[in-house]
Amino acid sequence: QVQLVESGGGLVQPGESLRLSCAASGMPFSSYIVGWYRQAPGKQRDMVADISTGGTPSYTSSVKGRFTISRDNAKNALYLQMNSLKPEDTAVYYCYARNAFLGRNYWGQGTQVTVIS
Repeated sequence: QVQLVESGGGLVQPGESLRLSCAASGMPFSSYIVGWYRQAPGKQRDMVADISTGGTPSYTSSVKGRFTISRDNAKNALYLQMNSLKPEDTAVYYCYARNAFLGRNYWGQGTQVTVIS
């Protein structure tokens, strides 16, 4: 019943931009910390950015200044604006939602981002 569905991935050249979207349903979106993880081939899944229920963002150092996370609670939607993309940003990007107090965590299916010249 709970679903997180990512979209917006694609193939781009270095320096270009992409905007990822995550549509949530079946859960009280505004009560969850939400964010993005990514996993490159042969690597672990790492946090990229998250945003609190109050709208406070946090970023991993490698994307700070290039990526912007935002949420629209009225639309149950999460976004990641990715600018100045680099080949090392290539990965599958996953949307997630977390409420530690309730002990509930949800993941999307992932969307592929590929940055090559």
